[in-house]
Amino acid sequence: MNWLDKFHHWRRRRRWNKQYRKGRWKSLQSEREATRYLQIVDFFRKYGKYNPSILDIGCGDGVLNRRMTDFEFHHFTGVDFSSESIRQAQAMDYPKAEFVTADAIEYQPEQSYDIIIFNEAFYYIPDSKKPAVMDRMLAHLNPDGLLIVSIFREGVGCWEYFKEEPRLAELDFVTVTTDKETTYWKIGAYRLK
Repeated sequence: MNWLDKFHHWRRRRRWNKQYRKGRWKSLQSEREATRYLQIVDFFRKYGKYNPSILDIGCGDGVLNRRMTDFEFHHFTGVDFSSESIRQAQAMDYPKAEFVTADAIEYQPEQSYDIIIFNEAFYYIPDSKKPAVMDRMLAHLNPDGLLIVSIFREGVGCWEYFKEEPRLAELDFVTVTTDKETTYWKIGAYRLK
């Protein structure tokens, strides 16, 4: 990363820690956001294996776990670079879940997973680091593993990493809309070839 990317990254982490402390991101628990999380869980059910291990990159304070009410999973690892969001997720004491403060740019999974999610996180990775992050995450995706990507609005500069990746086959791609015209997400499901 160049010095400007490093500075913006450092500043974003400080801002998010402050915002999580002040409750700014509680909005992720809203019913408007629920549609996005429920679509991710629907992809788990539709394309994932039974009782999977899951890696959620960009887990925030663990809101996806709140939406996985009756979904059976073996193990869940949530990763976020906001230490405050991870502290809040850990305080929820979700069963079969662990939460780790780490930056997706440098995070090295300790195991392989059946499902990996880039949960509103991929567009924050500098372009110069995206290929290395993709390589590392795909190396930790089990054979027949499922990769799910959720991106707010258009995700300019992101989707080509998934749509043009020769190691991935697209299974599904949806746009999740809400009652607010400017609030929508694009979510893709991909399988290792």
